[in-house]
Amino acid sequence: MTPDDFRRIALSLDGAEEGSHMGAVDFRVGGRVFATLASQHLGYGNLMLTPEIQTAFVADRPDLFLPIHGGWGRMGMTHIRLEPASEHVLTGALRTAWSLRVSKNTRAKAGTKKRRKPLS
Repeated sequence: MTPDDFRRIALSLDGAEEGSHMGAVDFRVGGRVFATLASQHLGYGNLMLTPEIQTAFVADRPDLFLPIHGGWGRMGMTHIRLEPASEHVLTGALRTAWSLRVSKNTRAKAGTKKRRKPLS
């Protein structure tokens, strides 16, 4: 797979949009990032996962997935090696990151609803 394949698949997900943050291409849903191409020059795409899902991905396919170095990686940010990845695996990984972001967006939206005070 290539960065163009990553972009194509990311943008095929419902509501996904391409953006940029600090000069790096990112992919958002509901205005929030779920994946980036910030490391494409190293042959990676980046996925925003949970630490638990990251652990499972790395355990299952250490040839494709690795945590991003440092604090970002400890929070679940994960590299996927693009060249050896199949379309099926890349699509599944991007769909997982997208789904996590959609779920977080939904929870955040539900938590910000203002409660009406009862009339006295």
